[in-house]
Amino acid sequence: MPVTAEDVRQIALSLPRAYEAWVRDTRKFRVGRIVFAAISPDETQLGFGFPREERAALVESEPEKFLLPRPSDMRYQWVHARMEALEADELRELVVDAWTMCVPKSVAAGYLAGV
Repeated sequence: MPVTAEDVRQIALSLPRAYEAWVRDTRKFRVGRIVFAAISPDETQLGFGFPREERAALVESEPEKFLLPRPSDMRYQWVHARMEALEADELRELVVDAWTMCVPKSVAAGYLAGV
């Protein structure tokens, strides 16, 4: 069953220091001013933080699921996924991993120790 924007929201807002913001019809999830996940206005794609040096391999491994960001966003640590292709467990892993890139290591370690 494909994941929904509400699934993303529930996972993201369960994470310490995370909050939701709307920017030009796009739902974004942040820690401070750093965006770690975003849902496209039509709710078909999830953008998420991902190590820049690993994203080409991710996209090449599953091109039906993952996409590179638009050229203007290539400078960021960011990848997109087609939400219809994601499973619930995979969604949780992607969102939590993106969040860990934004919070202090001690906050991430404390959360992950309790999971």
